[in-house]
Amino acid sequence: MTSTPVSPAATATAATPASAAVPAAEPTDGTGLHGPVTAWFDAHARDLPWRRPEAGAWGVMVSEFMLQQTPVSRVLPVYEQWLARWPRPADLAAEAPGEAVRAWGRLGYPRRALRLHAAASAIQERHGGDVPREHAQLLALPGVGEYTAAAVASFAYGQRHAVLDTNVRRVFARAVAGRQYPPNATTAAERKLARALLPDDEGVAAKWAAATMELGALVCTARGPECARCPIAAQCAWRLAGSPAHEGPARRTQSYAGTDRQVRGKLLAVLREAVHPVPQVILDAVWDEPVQRARALDGLVADGLVEPLHGGRYRLPLT
Repeated sequence: MTSTPVSPAATATAATPASAAVPAAEPTDGTGLHGPVTAWFDAHARDLPWRRPEAGAWGVMVSEFMLQQTPVSRVLPVYEQWLARWPRPADLAAEAPGEAVRAWGRLGYPRRALRLHAAASAIQERHGGDVPREHAQLLALPGVGEYTAAAVASFAYGQRHAVLDTNVRRVFARAVAGRQYPPNATTAAERKLARALLPDDEGVAAKWAAATMELGALVCTARGPECARCPIAAQCAWRLAGSPAHEGPARRTQSYAGTDRQVRGKLLAVLREAVHPVPQVILDAVWDEPVQRARALDGLVADGLVEPLHGGRYRLPLT
């Protein structure tokens, strides 16, 4: 059985009506969660382009790169433009990596664009332009880590893999481990739990991976979980324990204003809009503080996102 391609919505805020909670019951080891969660997903999953059959494995892979630390609402227009321009890995591989950075726009973390371009080139060279099916082959692609390899294998090809993103980790922490939040970094214990909770059937396991992500994105959210709308509230260990407050290290928060990330983004914005190489004086006008500006520009060059030229000019990379 092969599932329809699906993907996470890591920070989405949209919500769809879900089933009402039932009276509290005894906590479970998690094996009773499969049916309620996948049934909820069947009824309430959002219609997203990478979940449609026509998206194919390449569409799923593009969405996975774009959705890392980026909300669905910001990804959607860029994703659609990207696939219209580069419907196959070969199409992207044939262009300069700087064009990938340009098309990435303001999604943030633009090194993802370079990594996706490198992955497309490797797919073209090693696999004849087709996104490989095997997890090991996916993991061997540049820019593809354990999460992305598992996600593409699961969502594009309906395979049985533990796919752990922030939303899934939070659902498991609450429903099974009885904690408000998972650890700041994924642990071996979390991976072991995720593997233990996988349904045996491949198709069901793929749907389970997608469904737990959707549940975390729409209902079991970080700041405002809507337990009354959750299909597994009656089995949730955290809820049955009285929803105890988080006792571990403080949750990480990401700032942006005034950081090197903001300066890098401003510099890249100028280069993305430019048809020709940009003189240093134009980039100097982007940010008043010269030391931070120079550090940000040096970082962009070191990351391969910007190419320095003779005469103090800069452009997006051609190779």
